[in-house]
Amino acid sequence: MKEPLIFDGHNDLLLRLHNKDVALDDTGVFGDGGRQIDLHKAEVGGFGGGFFAIFVPGAESISHNDEMMKEAYDLPLPPMLDWQDAIKVALSQAAILIELEQRDALRICRNTADIRAAMAGGRMAAVMHMEGAEAIDPDFNTLEVLHAAGLRSLGPVWSRPTRYGHGVPFRFPSSSDTGDGLTPDGVRLVKRCNALKIMIDLSHMNEAGFWDVARNSDAPLVATHSNAGALTLHSRNLSDRQLHAIRDSDGMVGLNFAVAFLREDGRMDENTPISRMLDHLDYLMAELGEDRVGMGSDFDGAAVPAEIGTIAGLPALRKAMVARGYDAALMKKLCHENWLRVLGTTWGE
Repeated sequence: MKEPLIFDGHNDLLLRLHNKDVALDDTGVFGDGGRQIDLHKAEVGGFGGGFFAIFVPGAESISHNDEMMKEAYDLPLPPMLDWQDAIKVALSQAAILIELEQRDALRICRNTADIRAAMAGGRMAAVMHMEGAEAIDPDFNTLEVLHAAGLRSLGPVWSRPTRYGHGVPFRFPSSSDTGDGLTPDGVRLVKRCNALKIMIDLSHMNEAGFWDVARNSDAPLVATHSNAGALTLHSRNLSDRQLHAIRDSDGMVGLNFAVAFLREDGRMDENTPISRMLDHLDYLMAELGEDRVGMGSDFDGAAVPAEIGTIAGLPALRKAMVARGYDAALMKKLCHENWLRVLGTTWGE
């Protein structure tokens, strides 16, 4: 099953390209290099595109797989990054996305009409997203420049502090109630993103920050790649109260495929059945409604169920959804229409 096409809430391909884990050839095709996303896999899997994250790694490794195989874990938040270092990496990754568009590998989409046109034309649709605002200066000059380049979604924090807020740690078992919320600059950032129609991403934000965004934003509340805390008590997941706030704002949650946020035991174990993903989908739809749930895979940034593995494995997910009883209309909503709805509202279309 390659239809309906999947538009996805999060991937980390730009980081892999920046790190030269994958290479570009003269035609703009990026070879797999062991990665989860490339053009051939997209065709096989019916991957229509999604949010391409600009992410600045720290000096420490961001791979915590060994620790996250334990019965319980609490990984400390990495230190804050310096803006002078972060901006260089962020601009490099933005330039990679622009180069991919110039090579006709994808289309940078600034509105939902762009997304629909790209998907209809067989090109990967890419929304420029920033995961963690380390590269945004307090005068928002870089925000304005990146917006002009196509930035349409931003998470004020990854799982570390920024001048704008405090990220949620990788902790199990734990809720997301782990620390302080937005700083005064963070409130200013939310309001400036509202004015520019840049979507605010709540994934990686702790509970205090979540509620600060809810109080200060006039846009739908969106978590691009998060799951249900009631099923997996992980700090990266969302409580029922948070889900209801997202529902009441007519927002959106993208199902994170990362196995640690799916499994009841919180382990980063790829031997996780697709049925566990569907359990989270069912729960999210029960709490949010079927118009407010989609996909947020975290491909090229996390270990996903082995039955899927890469975007070439997405047909297995569709088959499991059909077997669970999802009809054609619901499949289309979950695979891409719900994302297009919330983006259209957020972007003022």
